[in-house]
Amino acid sequence: MGLSVDLAVASREDLIDLIGQLLQHIEVLEARIGELKGQQPPPPDGLGEKKPPSWVKANRPAGPKKERKKRAQGYARRREEPTHRVEHAMAHCPDCQAPLLRGRVRGRRQVITLPRIRVRVTEHVVLERTCPKCQKRWTPKPDWGALTVGRQRVGISVQSEVSVLREECRLPFGVIQRYLKGRYGLHLSVGELVALVQGVAVGGQGEYAQLQQDIRASPVVQGDETGWRENGHNGYLWSFSTPKVRYFLYRASRGGAVVEEVLGEEFEGVLGSDFYGAYNVHQGRHQRCWTHLLRAIHELKERHPQDVAVAEWAVGVHQVYERAKAYPGPEPRLPVKVQQAERVKQQHRYEHELGALCQSQVHREAPMRVLCQRIERFLPELFTFVADPRVAADNNGAERSLRPTVISRKISGGTRSGKGSKTKSVLASLFGTWRLRGRDPYQAVRQTLTGPQPAPV
Repeated sequence: MGLSVDLAVASREDLIDLIGQLLQHIEVLEARIGELKGQQPPPPDGLGEKKPPSWVKANRPAGPKKERKKRAQGYARRREEPTHRVEHAMAHCPDCQAPLLRGRVRGRRQVITLPRIRVRVTEHVVLERTCPKCQKRWTPKPDWGALTVGRQRVGISVQSEVSVLREECRLPFGVIQRYLKGRYGLHLSVGELVALVQGVAVGGQGEYAQLQQDIRASPVVQGDETGWRENGHNGYLWSFSTPKVRYFLYRASRGGAVVEEVLGEEFEGVLGSDFYGAYNVHQGRHQRCWTHLLRAIHELKERHPQDVAVAEWAVGVHQVYERAKAYPGPEPRLPVKVQQAERVKQQHRYEHELGALCQSQVHREAPMRVLCQRIERFLPELFTFVADPRVAADNNGAERSLRPTVISRKISGGTRSGKGSKTKSVLASLFGTWRLRGRDPYQAVRQTLTGPQPAPV
């Protein structure tokens, strides 16, 4: 189609005719583009449209929101067990003023209220009495341990309330002070509130030490650490977690000595962690976090969006990981030893496959060279979850355990003394473990305070 026109000498009619020809040409090209799009196969992973990493939650599908299903007729909200009952009935007829007799239920309605509670201050008076027969004097010895700790005036119920508001609700002491005064009419100084919380930590020393022993006896432990400030100086709050235990420890150091201190020489389980060098002091079995590795690979792809080799390598690594995650395990009817041997063989197969992907990139100036060196170094610690199904492929459990303490740090800014850091470590461990085990924190604190009290730290 010839579309060349000398615009300098073209008339108005020539230009209108040219515009019509161009519009027809555009329609033909758009139709051809549509045909080619229908014939083109979808691009492979990493070479076409970017896919989010596996840990990113998928977007909600576009379009109108799904209408909520209407409740069926006769639906009634579940009723609570009533603690009080109030009957509403008329005593006399509004018309003739005659007394009304009998009655039948015409309706029910529950109203949930919180009663206004005022603090109860009980004065215990100890009386000495004399026996009229033998003239001996007798003075009772009340069981103060069931009411309060030591010689403090605040009872265990108040101490439990304060510790739960502080650790579980993460409230500052000033807010707790105003809440107690407004809700219960109880005025306590901030220093007294701090002492109550520290008293719970002192009472929980025995349980805190037992949590460390539980960590050392566990077959799988996940470790992580986060920043924590003590008296304006930077330190670290370490976390060691299992499905039933949370153990926290504050130390100024971020070195491997802390890992040795917590796990000790008797730990024979698997340590799950990221690639931070402090965890290398553990000489036993390891599982490195795949979430951290895949995140680093995703960032590499973002830095080199046009590099086809990087995209193909990233897809290959991700496919090996997905196959390892989907490994169903050996036949359950086989003997246990045979199953374990088969799992170890499968672990070595995945290690060999991943190592082959990285071997050719380690010694050349490729963008993925550093990550390949990391994979080659930690290759025996990447597929431990295949050999041991109790082990997770990621370190998300440890990171989730740190989340409440990170929020607490952002609210409080840290602690002001070594005693405060010790208190925080103990309470975070106790409350985190109670939360995992489904225990009521109020009752757990009460049991901790009414048990044998260790010497102050």
